[in-house]
Amino acid sequence: MQRIEPKQQDIGFIVRRLLPVRGCRQIGPFVFLDHMGPAYFVAAGTEGDVRPHPHIGLATVTYLTQGAMMHRDSLGTVQRIEPGAVNLMVAGRGIVHSERVPPDIRECQLAVEGLQMWLALPLADEACAPAFHHYPADELPQSQLPRALVRLLIGNAYGMHSPVRTFSDTLYLDWQLKGGGELLLPEVAERGLYLFDGEVQLGDERVRAGELVQLGPGEIRLQASACAHGVLFGGAPLDAPRYLDWNFVASDKARLQQAREDWAAGRFAMVPGETEFIPLPG
Repeated sequence: MQRIEPKQQDIGFIVRRLLPVRGCRQIGPFVFLDHMGPAYFVAAGTEGDVRPHPHIGLATVTYLTQGAMMHRDSLGTVQRIEPGAVNLMVAGRGIVHSERVPPDIRECQLAVEGLQMWLALPLADEACAPAFHHYPADELPQSQLPRALVRLLIGNAYGMHSPVRTFSDTLYLDWQLKGGGELLLPEVAERGLYLFDGEVQLGDERVRAGELVQLGPGEIRLQASACAHGVLFGGAPLDAPRYLDWNFVASDKARLQQAREDWAAGRFAMVPGETEFIPLPG
């Protein structure tokens, strides 16, 4: 078991970055993980808004536990995401999107919290047509186990199948344990466990809120003496090495350079109705 401590990043509000880090560049197809919030935003202004920016070679997975965000992209999509739902944005050969805090969330001073993750697309899909998929919370299966609740976000587990589109063997689930609860974790080739709240016991090891652990093979059982909440994610190893540069993911470094040049030259399609954008770093 490898423990991964978060690094704080400021993207207009503070996030805890857990992937990629030195010694752990990916877990299954997941190559990026940010824990956003909980954050509160002033009613006036644009604090917390993420202006339009580009992606290639990946699919973003947005999952909130509190609050809401408004997604807009260069396909013309306008979609509010709320707790329990999944936004899957497939960048493929290129997409641009923004993520903004809705006015009602600002005015009511509600916290926004969730996970932003990136899936590296398989080689065959790296340059696919961009797409966007939204899955409301009530479309995602869940199972009430003894002193445990499991919500399946992506993949197959505990006899359930998620409707969320996949490109390779992928698992992503939200779990909650009550005091005295136990949960036998599904086995996949690579898997990581992240805790939002509480702490759990994995054999002789204790994992606390805010920690990400990369798990080894074999049977692993979570045990909680008090309420705990987290996610399990992973899947098959990547089919080739991936390189990350800013918001771009590719198996070919030349493609990353081309994407940088395309963004700098204004060759990406932009988000309809939005004039702001995040400039290329450096």
